[in-house]
Amino acid sequence: MTQDVQFSVEANPFAAAEQVCATLGTLTDALFDQHTSRHPVASLSALRTAEHPAAEALFALPLAPNGPVHTALDRLGTVTTAGTGRPGTGARLTDRVVTALQARYGGGAVRGAIADRGTTSAALFQLPVTGEFADAKLRPPFAPALAALAAGQQTRQPVELPTGAGAEVRLVVPPGFHSLTSPGGPPGVSARTVPPLPDGADRTGGSASGGSASGGSASGGSAPATVAAADELARHLAEVAEELFSATGPEPRRDFAVISATLADLIRDAGVVYAGVCALELDDRASDAALVVSLARHPLPITALATELATVRRHAEVWTVLLPAGPAAVLVEGRTVPVPGPLAADGQRRWVVTSAVQAFVPLPDGGTVLCAQLSTARPEDWELYTEAFAELLKSIQFGWDGVPVPGAATAVPAAAVSSVPTPAPAPAPTPSPAATIEEASAEAPEERPVHLRGTPVRVPPADFNPFAPVAETPEVPAAGGDQAAPDAEGGPKGTPVMVPPPDFNPFAMGGVPDVSGDAPATQPAGAAPVADPFGTTVAAEQKADPFGTTLPSQGPAVPPPPSTPPVIPAQAPPAAAAAERSPGQGGDAEEPAPGKGTPVMVPPPDFNPFAIGGLPDLSAPEPEPAEEADAEPQNRPFG
Repeated sequence: MTQDVQFSVEANPFAAAEQVCATLGTLTDALFDQHTSRHPVASLSALRTAEHPAAEALFALPLAPNGPVHTALDRLGTVTTAGTGRPGTGARLTDRVVTALQARYGGGAVRGAIADRGTTSAALFQLPVTGEFADAKLRPPFAPALAALAAGQQTRQPVELPTGAGAEVRLVVPPGFHSLTSPGGPPGVSARTVPPLPDGADRTGGSASGGSASGGSASGGSAPATVAAADELARHLAEVAEELFSATGPEPRRDFAVISATLADLIRDAGVVYAGVCALELDDRASDAALVVSLARHPLPITALATELATVRRHAEVWTVLLPAGPAAVLVEGRTVPVPGPLAADGQRRWVVTSAVQAFVPLPDGGTVLCAQLSTARPEDWELYTEAFAELLKSIQFGWDGVPVPGAATAVPAAAVSSVPTPAPAPAPTPSPAATIEEASAEAPEERPVHLRGTPVRVPPADFNPFAPVAETPEVPAAGGDQAAPDAEGGPKGTPVMVPPPDFNPFAMGGVPDVSGDAPATQPAGAAPVADPFGTTVAAEQKADPFGTTLPSQGPAVPPPPSTPPVIPAQAPPAAAAAERSPGQGGDAEEPAPGKGTPVMVPPPDFNPFAIGGLPDLSAPEPEPAEEADAEPQNRPFG
């Protein structure tokens, strides 16, 4: 489509073929009526391509350049061929074909045109028309026949062609379609037998009566092959018109044939190799469709092409499928097509919503893409037409001489990539004076040593003041980003962090020997004391805390609890100790020598920490009192 800015005619090499498909849909809607002769639906749905003996050997058929571009085969369809090695002469045919058809039908005004008012052209009928993207709600579903193409299947190898033949494609069009392109193709594509010119004819371009409309020139319009191609196309369009309007008079035939002839040059310039319309009768109702097959230069790979289509056509559904000929991209979307007032029966311009399916199949040369598309204004027959379209895609076969298109693998034309927005490269960031070490290392990752891991940390120096005002010209960090810049004297800024040894005990008390028996190694003489990394103690040589989080001790520091309790010899029970003492020693015994460590009173085994002091233990047996003869009986208030 051409309305989207990102997918315009300049940027989309398939836009001209899409315009032809939309124009054919306009012709079927405006010119086909209840008097149109239609094929039964079986002619489209009963296609059995695999059962035909020539289905797998399409390149064995004698087609162009020694034969026609497409030919009809019984029980198979119309075999169509197109290639990159036969571009044709580019001769114009429209004026010559229109003149021949008007002479055939005896003249007269065509629908929407005024008789004797100059040459009949497509612009007189407001053709060609351009479709527009319909709303996503009007998009047809991805039919099961199309979804089945995404399943894995075996692909065919291209048929080997002689050098210089380029890339060629052949496919089978269902028999229900009527071709509007000549069986022999444009001039210079296939070998034609030049018909003898009548007596009195202008040997330089046409007959004496139609020389002004022939458009003959020395550039190729007067060539015998051009005359033969124009005569062949005029006869073919007259046959199609008589087949479609066999039950009506000559006026509908003339209108359809002449209006189709005005599109001859448009179809050739769009790279269309086959253009046809379908008129079916299904359940006592009419059904129409249009089919266009074209070739265009587009060197993007199939994945990039599918991504491009999904990006610029947001209302469409795009799938990547695998055909027997190779990978392809299939697009399904809704389109709105105008019907010009000169062609409409009531003379009023109107719009028709159509359902379209479009397939893009890259050729083996790497620079050409086959584009096949089908559209219909009958959504109720969507599955019927998509089944026939899927059979058309499965019949595609390629031939190639093995010579790739120059620059197809490396160069991509601007038209192919202009619709895809490419982000511009970001400018290089300017180093800021306040850039951090992480930013500097990110800008030059190749300068970072491989052995360094983690985030570099710089400890502020002792005279660091976090509340001091920032200098106007701060120093820029070094380019490496991993090491601190040296100061004016050449020494590094900041205090180095000392990593404690593996056997460091942060809770050990200074000056107290290790009673566990694992004495640390003796510090060598003259070594500086290691600072406590946890800030629990402050040595005399330690610098002041720059952040003020700790204060120097004003007296002896209270040692933290030891990590392991000191070993204390077990004490003898009190009763045993009293028995060992002699009566004469008493409390005059000699005091034992004071031991190292802090005395700890170990509670007896029957110590109850929850007992209330001063109360007797009721659980213990009450001692029997000594018997006294003269003791008076105790007063027992409770008896």
